[in-house]
Amino acid sequence: MTKTVLIVGAGVGGIATAARLAKAGYKVTVLEKTDRPGGRASTIERDGFFFDTGPSLFLMPPTFAATYAALGERMEDHLDLVRIDPTYRVHFNDGSMLDLSSDMHLMHEQLEAIEPAASEQLLRFIADGAMRYRKSLEQFVGRNFYSFFDFFTPANLPLLFQLKPLVMHYTETSRHFKDRRLRAGFTFQNMYLGLSPFEAPATYTLLQYTEMIEGVWYPRGGMYSIITSLTKIAEGFGATFHYNAPVKRVDTAEGRAVGVTLENGEQLRADVVIVNADLPYAYTELLPGDPAAPRMDKLKYTSSTLMFYWGVKGERTDKLLHHNVFLSDHVYEKSFAEIFHDHLLPTEPSFYIHAPVRTVPEFAPPDADALMVLVPTGHLDSQRDQDFPALQARAREWVFQRLSRIGLTDLKERIVLEETLTPPDYRRIWNLAKGATFGLSHNVMQVGYLRPHNRHKRYKNLYFVGASTHPGTGVPIVLLSAMLIEERLKREQPL
Repeated sequence: MTKTVLIVGAGVGGIATAARLAKAGYKVTVLEKTDRPGGRASTIERDGFFFDTGPSLFLMPPTFAATYAALGERMEDHLDLVRIDPTYRVHFNDGSMLDLSSDMHLMHEQLEAIEPAASEQLLRFIADGAMRYRKSLEQFVGRNFYSFFDFFTPANLPLLFQLKPLVMHYTETSRHFKDRRLRAGFTFQNMYLGLSPFEAPATYTLLQYTEMIEGVWYPRGGMYSIITSLTKIAEGFGATFHYNAPVKRVDTAEGRAVGVTLENGEQLRADVVIVNADLPYAYTELLPGDPAAPRMDKLKYTSSTLMFYWGVKGERTDKLLHHNVFLSDHVYEKSFAEIFHDHLLPTEPSFYIHAPVRTVPEFAPPDADALMVLVPTGHLDSQRDQDFPALQARAREWVFQRLSRIGLTDLKERIVLEETLTPPDYRRIWNLAKGATFGLSHNVMQVGYLRPHNRHKRYKNLYFVGASTHPGTGVPIVLLSAMLIEERLKREQPL
């Protein structure tokens, strides 16, 4: 008899899991609280402007290709990818710039102008990152841990020295580069994970390898084309998606999850329940009275963000590339302390601007530009004075001030469309605990076996997929999360 599966949430993890399980022969139903799939990976489309509201970088293409291949498809048939190079234009506080690129000749010229011998150090840095990337995928990220002894094994002991999980990313980077600008330019990528480079393990030097060797890419249809293609594939295998169907709770009986109750009171039953909601929300709200719920508040959370989506009338400036980072490198450590310890907007925030019209001109009218601005800030904290309208206004003015220093003096006056997201919005719309944009932190005590597990301890047919469970956040990593759930179900809930 075919086993039935209910998936709560149609984020990337829920969609990919639905596609995999439907292909394997499970009868899959996906329940989504909003009116469309994607979760945080959504869009704003208004007046001829198009914005990604979630991820804007396509990294680790082999992982995406493996997902489509597992579904019997070719990634190239669904995604029209463009390699973005330079990957970023990094603006430093003193007015200098660095175009990060896969072109080692270009990197050599730029780095040597900043710090003699830095280009040679970059090669060593990337080589270390390549090793950590490979070993992390093989030993930690790309596998399930069914027991303590799967993780803590004699074979894994050498990895403590190779991956350097107890050394901080900024410290490791400082071994290679002395100039503060280069140290900042090769560590800001920790913010993809909502981490401070002063607290993130040196393992994450692998990020520079992925960007410079595997490359930074962008689909011509925007990041949402990943969502639409995977949803279509899942539906082709028989998975059913129900939208505007918020789940009130996961129902349990006799040591098992038996189904869910919707907000409208409707009850649905299934052999297996998989939750693609933020895991702390799942334990505290969907599983009332669960013994694990009180522990959720003791976990470490990532940062949040202040987001601005600007439709700008007038000439598309050549001062911005597809990806742009503005760093306050002169107060780099202080700014991260303000985010992660004070849970506030830094006094002088660093920020990121996504300008996809450089790659896809159709994302704005011919005489206009579409800019997404991300300003990292602290997550929600009831013990702090967090006046988000005031913080949002300050962040907005700071962005205009920094942009004026590169010659964009009239940007504010040319904005004809503006949408925003703040930490309370992330909690309200996507049920993210503390409004933490990237979910649970990836500090050394919350990775691998030490990260919240992808199956409930008591309810053996209740599983979790997504950014806050193993293996972690980021679209390609969440795709691996879906792969691991498929592996577990075939082993533990066979047809």
